[in-house]
Amino acid sequence: MTDLPGYRHLASGKVRDLYAPDGADDLLLLVASDRVSAFDVALEPAIPGKGALLTALTRWWFDRLPDVPNHLAPGGPAVPDAVSDRSMLVRRLSMHPVECVVRGVVTGSGFAEYRETGAISGVRLPPGLSDGDRLPEPIFTPAFKAEQGEHDENIPFDRVVELVGGAVAEQLRDRSLAVYRRAAAVAAKAGLLLADTKFEFGAEPDGDAAVLGDEVLTSDSSRYWDAAAYEDDRRGVSFDKQIVRDWLRANWTGTGTPPALPPEVVRRTADRYRELVERLTGADPEGAAPVR
Repeated sequence: MTDLPGYRHLASGKVRDLYAPDGADDLLLLVASDRVSAFDVALEPAIPGKGALLTALTRWWFDRLPDVPNHLAPGGPAVPDAVSDRSMLVRRLSMHPVECVVRGVVTGSGFAEYRETGAISGVRLPPGLSDGDRLPEPIFTPAFKAEQGEHDENIPFDRVVELVGGAVAEQLRDRSLAVYRRAAAVAAKAGLLLADTKFEFGAEPDGDAAVLGDEVLTSDSSRYWDAAAYEDDRRGVSFDKQIVRDWLRANWTGTGTPPALPPEVVRRTADRYRELVERLTGADPEGAAPVR
């Protein structure tokens, strides 16, 4: 947590910190740290530059989705230089208790659920799928947001209707699928396969009920795979924290305090985050201007 002049600290999660600007109750400052988490636990040490990279990528995607309402504030107080490259000044929303997950590939926790039930979040899938298989069409597989430290729970669409109402549930589903399809097409042009992603939406007071919030289409909220490697039957060559997940699985039982990440794992993970931004945006993250 950083002491920010003109802002008061509200809360901290595993990887983000939330502040409120003095005298502006309708705004929040969302600060992305360099902390990294996996399997719902925070790990050490941090990944250098991670917060700035994820913030820059979120803003880049918002620019390419101008017709999709998002939470960025058009104006407001100055953001302190100490966090200007890894923060977003945003409008307060009433966030929905649903992780809006869209999958174009069956993998990860979705594949585990599929093996047990033949479905993901109640969506029945063809039999005989293997880890990493593309789906005929992207599917909406929502999850209920768990308290910090707990696992999110995959839920069927009917449960989303119970949580937010039928009209809003349909809006969340349709907007999630539409944004995923557009993003997947952009990623494909950069030689990337967008395997899956998750969105968070909130409601404006007396306004749009599905405003895109939080980070969007980053390497922490999405699985990006190398498309050429995938076509060569090398699935899961990713640009996210999969390196961290794999190392943790091999070196931690899942109970007690997780071990510290080795320097090599930290370096390789930072390189993959950076490479994703370079491939998607065509820009050198190290030479980019600070995000304000």
